[in-house]
Amino acid sequence: MTLSSAKPGAATDALPAAPASLGSELLGIARRAAQAAGAELLARADQPHRVSTKSSPTDLVSEADSVAETVIRETLLGARPDDGFVGEEGSRDGGSTGITWVVDPLDGTVNYLFGDREWSVSIAAVDADGPLVGAVIEPVTGRMWTGIRGEGAWRDDVEISARRTPELADAMVLAGLSYDAAQRRRQMEMFTDVAPGVRDLRRHGSAALELCRVAEGTADAYVESPIFRWDIAAGALIAREAGARVHVTHLDEVRRSVLAATPFIFEELLMLLQTSDFGAEFFNVEQVNPQ
Repeated sequence: MTLSSAKPGAATDALPAAPASLGSELLGIARRAAQAAGAELLARADQPHRVSTKSSPTDLVSEADSVAETVIRETLLGARPDDGFVGEEGSRDGGSTGITWVVDPLDGTVNYLFGDREWSVSIAAVDADGPLVGAVIEPVTGRMWTGIRGEGAWRDDVEISARRTPELADAMVLAGLSYDAAQRRRQMEMFTDVAPGVRDLRRHGSAALELCRVAEGTADAYVESPIFRWDIAAGALIAREAGARVHVTHLDEVRRSVLAATPFIFEELLMLLQTSDFGAEFFNVEQVNPQ
């Protein structure tokens, strides 16, 4: 199943819409949590950071990540204590409502530590059908992107929509790279095949913001694999609700592959990705799933 919005120009295989009152409630809570975490991260941005590594020497995590996750968890579960919670920095709660919050408290940690503005807070509420609401905030500017399944997507409360780029050759494609050196080498081989067929290929460092760029029409596609569930849960929903087609492949319990693209170039870009060994392995249409 390929995920898509029901907006004109996209495929119509849409997921069930969120009940209006529930969607509004969840989004309001997500917005408050994102703003609170963003304020905490901004307050700590110029302070010395205690930094450690996770999966590789280039996969950094700071004390700020953990503090932001705590702020988010307390805000979300303070409002809805029976919901589940999954956070990048290890917080886990089961929940009994059928709603689970999937959170990246600081998406773009390396950028944050280097003083770059390209970092965000990403929060999604997920049910059995996938992301139900999503909120992504860029604290440095205060801009916030939001989406509710079946209702649309917005930036700062103004509705947004994906571009209608007709040709892949005209497309601005955004990409992510793994922290693992061997994976990165294989990714670069795949992107070597992609680059000649598109207008430009760029990488900024925050998956959530890249997906929001596709949603608002400042980019035409975003591709990354492997990527974690919490990196893309909110942004993928926002992009889909803005009219992009979103292809999410499950690799394991938390790792994903994602391709989000404007409708007219989606199929051609997917086929181009699959011409490489890496793309054929990680962008498998048999494993597409909403989460």
